[in-house]
Amino acid sequence: MILFLAAAIWGVAFVAQSVGMDYVGPYTFIAARNVVALVVLLPCIIVMDRRGRKDGENKIPVKNENKSLLIGGVCCGICLFAASAFQQFGVKYTTVGKAGFITAMYMVLVPIFGIFLKKKTGLKVWIAVVLAVIGMYLLCLTKGDFHLQKGDLLVFGCAVIFTFHILIVDHFSPLVDGIKLSFMQTLTNAVLGMIMMFLFEQPSMESILSAWVPIVYAGALSSGVGYTFQIIGQKGMNPTVASLILSLESVISVLAGWVILHQTLSVRELTGCAFAFAAIILVQLPERIKKPD
Repeated sequence: MILFLAAAIWGVAFVAQSVGMDYVGPYTFIAARNVVALVVLLPCIIVMDRRGRKDGENKIPVKNENKSLLIGGVCCGICLFAASAFQQFGVKYTTVGKAGFITAMYMVLVPIFGIFLKKKTGLKVWIAVVLAVIGMYLLCLTKGDFHLQKGDLLVFGCAVIFTFHILIVDHFSPLVDGIKLSFMQTLTNAVLGMIMMFLFEQPSMESILSAWVPIVYAGALSSGVGYTFQIIGQKGMNPTVASLILSLESVISVLAGWVILHQTLSVRELTGCAFAFAAIILVQLPERIKKPD
């Protein structure tokens, strides 16, 4: 249930991103939401750190943990910022539902990219790739030609970059505290967002306050609570099952766009969503374990 709530929060966050663009620029939105997320994550770190010291759970040497936390947090933050920027610009030119499904393609891209890390890839992954390609064609190339829409291409770029983010998190997460890693990557994301905001946009407190509802939702709930729920929910759970539940954010994004923004998808686009979601489910199904003779 906790993981499903995280997926629901992330799915509705696409609506917040879309609405927020009516008031502020992409970089301003990214900077503001991450500042809000830092405010939410800081108390979590303090509480979890006190509990960890009380229970004696910290088994990682402080020096090694701090080094891995700094390197991992900065690397994760850079990837997350780039992915957020692509997604934020993309949402401006496409629907919330399509953005959710295209972003969820990282579930298919992760095992493909894993090949270059010498990780085995089975037949079902390649079947999922075919389904994903069909789904992306129906979903994005709505005019029947071979020209990707600007927003779809930008959001797909987000999925590619987020794939690298997941692989980096997979490497560093066993070495450091999860919430601290989330805080460090959010801090990096916020700093980069502010730099780009002042370089390419003209932010004003009036416009930021006008967008306070989507900014607070995306920052406090999506970046803050959502990531925390993910960490808590995945504890002791099969990661394959956890990933499958979290991938439901794509479905929720379509429902949220329909209910809140009254955005609709054509039959062709809905069929593309079905193929894309089938690929996401297939690639997350556990392998059969052969019983010994």
